[in-house]
Amino acid sequence: MENQVRASLVAELTQLLAGGNAHATFEAAVADLPAPLRNQAVPDVPYTIWQLVEHIRIAQWDIVEFCLNPQHVSPEWPAGYWPDKKLAVDEAGWQNTLLQIAHDRQRLMALLENPATDFFAPLPHGDGQTIFREAVLIADHAAYHTGEIILVRRLLHCQLPK
Repeated sequence: MENQVRASLVAELTQLLAGGNAHATFEAAVADLPAPLRNQAVPDVPYTIWQLVEHIRIAQWDIVEFCLNPQHVSPEWPAGYWPDKKLAVDEAGWQNTLLQIAHDRQRLMALLENPATDFFAPLPHGDGQTIFREAVLIADHAAYHTGEIILVRRLLHCQLPK
């Protein structure tokens, strides 16, 4: 792949993963969220903000591990991709999850920036997945659930910081 095209593709994927583009970033969606609201349920909404954030972490971690480690075994679907609904998150758990999301996103971006990475070659241990597809999947998945986080915040009467 031509260097300029590759650099443009990396820049676009990085912006998609971290920049938000047409939507709020994950970081903006969780910024300044009062701790008690992280675990607060909204009637007729199946997930708390904590459960959505932890789900983003688990799914992103799984996809990044799949890209980097041919021996990786994904969690069982769907139970392995969601935290136990009976468990609440404390401050340490919340901060750890946020750090892990940032760390795994950085691992993916390092893979994208690696000149040896072929974005479009099927992963040998997959069934047709490519690095490009997995990067877009992570961005799409995070954007979907980030929108849900923002909606739950609004239902809890907790606006995003300005």
